[in-house]
Amino acid sequence: GHMTHPARRRDMAASEGPSFWLGNETLRVPAALFALNRSRLCDRLQANKEVPKKAIVLLQGGEQTNRYCTDTGIIFRQESYFHWTFGVTEADCYGAMEVDSGNAILFIPRLPESYAVWMGKIHPPEHFKQKYAVNEVRYTDEITSVLASKNPSVLLTLRGVNTDSGSVTREASFEGISQFIVNNTILHPEIAECRVMKTDMELEVLRYTNKISSEAHKEVMKAVKPGMKEYELESLFQHYCYTRGGMRHTSYTCICGSGHNSSVLHYGHAGAPNEKTIEDGDLCLFDMGGEYYCYGSDITCTFPANGKFTPDQKAIYEAVLKSSRAVLQALKPGVAWPDMHRLADRVHLEELTRIGILQGNVEDMVKVHLGAVFMPHGLGHLLGIDVHDVGGYPEGVERIDLPGLRSLRTARVLVPGMVLTVEPGIYFIDHLLNQALANPAQACFLNHEVLARFRGFGGVRIEDDIVVTATGMELLTCVPRTTEEIEAFMSEAQTSSKSFASVSSQCL
Repeated sequence: GHMTHPARRRDMAASEGPSFWLGNETLRVPAALFALNRSRLCDRLQANKEVPKKAIVLLQGGEQTNRYCTDTGIIFRQESYFHWTFGVTEADCYGAMEVDSGNAILFIPRLPESYAVWMGKIHPPEHFKQKYAVNEVRYTDEITSVLASKNPSVLLTLRGVNTDSGSVTREASFEGISQFIVNNTILHPEIAECRVMKTDMELEVLRYTNKISSEAHKEVMKAVKPGMKEYELESLFQHYCYTRGGMRHTSYTCICGSGHNSSVLHYGHAGAPNEKTIEDGDLCLFDMGGEYYCYGSDITCTFPANGKFTPDQKAIYEAVLKSSRAVLQALKPGVAWPDMHRLADRVHLEELTRIGILQGNVEDMVKVHLGAVFMPHGLGHLLGIDVHDVGGYPEGVERIDLPGLRSLRTARVLVPGMVLTVEPGIYFIDHLLNQALANPAQACFLNHEVLARFRGFGGVRIEDDIVVTATGMELLTCVPRTTEEIEAFMSEAQTSSKSFASVSSQCL
């Protein structure tokens, strides 16, 4: 017989079952991804001594919302825990899972036949059973009777605090839930922990979101010219991600800071909406990532608007690249994430001393937390279905209350399967520089004459997405990174002006 390569055989098996696919060159994501997620959650819950036999997990999906009091719909995006568990793209659903068997039941809204006029075909439950490869599909108005017929010992609902937002997850509730015993504390830490370690199928999606978003960043780098508005490049990024990658959503609001805006860490919000004109001599700090089937990416490129780094821009850029490379080399299982932040800080302080902005002993600078003046944010965060992914501070992992380190979104020890951003940066933020100059313990290290030259410089950030592997890490992001690569790539773009190049499979 004819032998098939094992990986190819696996792909074929996955593609035979139902999958999510947007056609063209977009990624086909098997429904089996979510079945595996559910079985991993079942394993964890079965191993939990607090979970009795006949327990049922109950999750409530996201709701279709409108703008304020109007009937103008807001494009629906599924709630992240519900997506991780069921992969359902429709709004207003519930999902249940029997812990003992792993059986999955999806509850869909019962839409009146008349809706077909406005919504197109109203699909029957059987359609969703096939589409999502679940055991049963019922209507949401049957939820009480269906659950009662299963005679559960307890309903496990999701209640817990998101450690980035401080907001509490929305716990499932329905009319008639009062007749069941409900536990809302067991599920959250277990499902959050499942989300931290990505499966191979999930990693395939994250490789794809990074491939498309990397290509989109390269298109932006090719197109940028002094005189353009920042939002024109935000628009180009979104257009590439959607037209080439099937990405209707970005993972977060695009940050397109040029010149002094590159030191505004979350520039791009409504009060500062990427509206400055890009000037000759500006550095562009563009932090943007596309989302496919709710899985995100988070990439930052920093480059000169005119295609050529000034000596000062090159010096700061190469300092950040050096810390990025140091962290990427040091990353492996068993490493504590705060130690990686400290490593980046130390490289920054050494380099800023070499440039002449700082003077004195680097050890002493570390003691007074001088690194946080130039990098006030954390080195990076977990990434997945949420751009700031869950599970950063499980019970037993404490936030470190020191400048810079307190901004870390996780302080965990790295484990294979974790996906993180590595995003060191050096910024010249007036507010922080003035504070440091007013603090004698820090001011003594600052070289005022040289520092004055860097006021208004903005900042540099280099952000990659990585997977922790058994021996180190896998880099998902693929964009020009050295100053030479960036300058060569941008000058090549000036000479050849054609529309989107095809998605390249190989890195520069």
